[in-house]
Amino acid sequence: MKVANKLLLTGAAGGLGKVLRETLKPYCDVIRLSDKAAMEPAKAGEEVIQADLANAAEVNAMVEGCDAIIHMGGISVEAPFEAIMQANILGVYNLYEAARKHGVKRVIFASSNHVIGFYKQSETITVDSAPRPDGYYGLSKAYGEDLSRYYFDRYGIETVCLRIGSSFPKPRDRRMLCTYLSYDDLLRLLVASLSAPAVGHSIIYGVSDNPVTWWDNSGARHIGYKPQDSSAVFREEVYANTATPDPKDPAAIYQGGAFVKANP
Repeated sequence: MKVANKLLLTGAAGGLGKVLRETLKPYCDVIRLSDKAAMEPAKAGEEVIQADLANAAEVNAMVEGCDAIIHMGGISVEAPFEAIMQANILGVYNLYEAARKHGVKRVIFASSNHVIGFYKQSETITVDSAPRPDGYYGLSKAYGEDLSRYYFDRYGIETVCLRIGSSFPKPRDRRMLCTYLSYDDLLRLLVASLSAPAVGHSIIYGVSDNPVTWWDNSGARHIGYKPQDSSAVFREEVYANTATPDPKDPAAIYQGGAFVKANP
């Protein structure tokens, strides 16, 4: 099923971007790949554009001609505010302004679980729970969620904000048993977000069907996302290879894990 004629993927040189470069190809006629960093040359059905999200002119050229955007670009870890501001705050503004100018009507925004990182691991929250960012990175993603809502209310650009948990080949620690999102489920989530008839402005947790979770993801039903993978198959391996967390450690108390005490 084609979800776009020309699909823009930002952050294509990153870890998830490299995975999605291959897995998204069957779902569009052309995939345009963009990043500030250098990328491999374009293959069949690809376009490669190097662009700095903080540069409005470069972002405008990056978006022109595309009919849907998956925005994975920007800084994905805690960092000094000045760097976060350029890539994640000014960058997402430039992206939505370019989308408005070029008539793009649907954006998938890679938000983060760090928007709500200061909720405790003993709590279960919904997408309607108030944001509680755990750092500058989480703050920037909360800003992106608000900005995308404004562009929907004002200009009708639909956005699915994906609060991605931990998307790796397998969970790396005990916290990730709760936040794990497989690569296949990430693809299912993106395809559902792009193909649903109407999404308005939606916030959805990017997580697989894990047996223990802190997030009520019932709000994902309207786009048809049904995760098929689970962290359960990794549970014994993770427990055998990791130490029991210190219950007094903030990283074991709060959902954001080590981000709640990161020093930018």
